[in-house]
Amino acid sequence: MEQTTLHGASSPSPRLRGEGRGEGPFPGAETRGEAPSPGVRERADADLSPQAGRGETAPTSGTAPRFHSLTVAEVRRETADAVSVVFAVPAHLAADYAFEPGQYLTLRATLDGEEVRRSYSICTAPDAGELRVAVKRVDTGAFSCWVNDDLKAGDTIDVMTPTGRFGLAAAPGNGRIHVAFAAGSGITPVLSILRGVLAREPNSRFFLFYGNRTSADVLFLEELEELKDRHLGRLSLFHVLSREEQDIPVLHGRLDGDKVHRLLSSLVPAAAIDHAFVCGPAGMIDDIVPTLESLGLGADRIHVERFVSALGGRPRPPRVVAPDAPPAHMAAVIVDGKRRDVPVAEGEAIIDAALRAGIELPFACKGGMCCTCRAKLVEGSAEMAVNYSLQPWEIEAGYILTCQARPTSERVVVDYDQV
Repeated sequence: MEQTTLHGASSPSPRLRGEGRGEGPFPGAETRGEAPSPGVRERADADLSPQAGRGETAPTSGTAPRFHSLTVAEVRRETADAVSVVFAVPAHLAADYAFEPGQYLTLRATLDGEEVRRSYSICTAPDAGELRVAVKRVDTGAFSCWVNDDLKAGDTIDVMTPTGRFGLAAAPGNGRIHVAFAAGSGITPVLSILRGVLAREPNSRFFLFYGNRTSADVLFLEELEELKDRHLGRLSLFHVLSREEQDIPVLHGRLDGDKVHRLLSSLVPAAAIDHAFVCGPAGMIDDIVPTLESLGLGADRIHVERFVSALGGRPRPPRVVAPDAPPAHMAAVIVDGKRRDVPVAEGEAIIDAALRAGIELPFACKGGMCCTCRAKLVEGSAEMAVNYSLQPWEIEAGYILTCQARPTSERVVVDYDQV
């Protein structure tokens, strides 16, 4: 991906806080204690119109995403290699953990003496009264294996307040057609979005094409079938299995661009689709999105969530900076209303310089995908190495991914509070 050069923006930016946020305490809020951690990260709240707002809302400021220590209320086995985890949210933190469909949580734990952070999508709807994520085991993933094997009810873990903008602003009075293509654990944010549409848009329809190897690998199979039966005529569910024969030949094989073209040609005319969601492996996304575009769907109707960066889900290691290296730039970092100047070495990302200076800042993947480290560049200029998550309107408004942004001016000012 080409590098992106940005200059500080002083004009108002679109507001990212969504409408209709959930309210009230979560189950267990009154009985379970919590101890706020001094960590960071609170949501860069989203406006949740699929591609993050499209600039139709007003500017706002708030606080950076923040960690709190939450108690695990339940660990439920979903498939042989996946569990879902419910967190008990105390009443005084209920507003902080209110979320919109499609958002995710970043979890933090110390494994073998090393701090590890991983992000997992929320798989429930805001009105469900619970905060639940699904974690699928990755053979080489220390965090996912630990969650699947060792995490249990009653344990405490650091959980960042919800972030992410892979979702949709509700339009209750409109009858819209939504289509989603998910594979494996890519169902988790899609399930939340699906539930939100069914609850908030009584006149809308939802077509879900869900790819897996076999029926035994299908996450939330019973829940999906229950939703389909409850919303006959509004939810159409199609399982695409690559290692299991199906009665309908087109539903056998991998969920790729060619299959999507055939499915839409026979089931859902592309011209009728209002919004399409794609979530799964990078190869699937890179194959399906061009197919949707070739069928006439504009970029504003295609919404993508990537799960794993080129680093396999591990945060990018920071550039090694010699203790006596002279600063090439200065960055003023604003977070939680406080401002601090930090030196930035040549070629060093802004967030790495700030972390090196001991400032707690929100981050997760460091691969340009999750948008957790998003901040507004209010002065100076910077260049991002990659960007998989910021939308064009955000870049125009001056937002950057601080894990990817290197200063190109002598001084920059970045504000994490302008969410």
